[in-house]
Amino acid sequence: MTEPETTPEPEGPSKEELRMAMKAFRKRLKLMKLDEESSLGHGPMSSGRKSGIAAIRPPDQFPKEVWQALARQGKLRHDGGGLYAITET
Repeated sequence: MTEPETTPEPEGPSKEELRMAMKAFRKRLKLMKLDEESSLGHGPMSSGRKSGIAAIRPPDQFPKEVWQALARQGKLRHDGGGLYAITET
């Protein structure tokens, strides 16, 4: 009787996938902040205002496990409700 072949379980997201996910997260956060800061409703003589966005829903192009791995590494902070924020260093 032969033993069934087992494929090794994936250990999680690769370093490259984590790097690409973090880059996509930073880009989305930056764009969301810029969009909020440039929104209408500010007076024409005002200098604008700072964005109040602290946490965002991460891009859907990466699975949930990637965001959880980045949170375990301390690069992101899970704020609940599917929102993540960049940790302050």
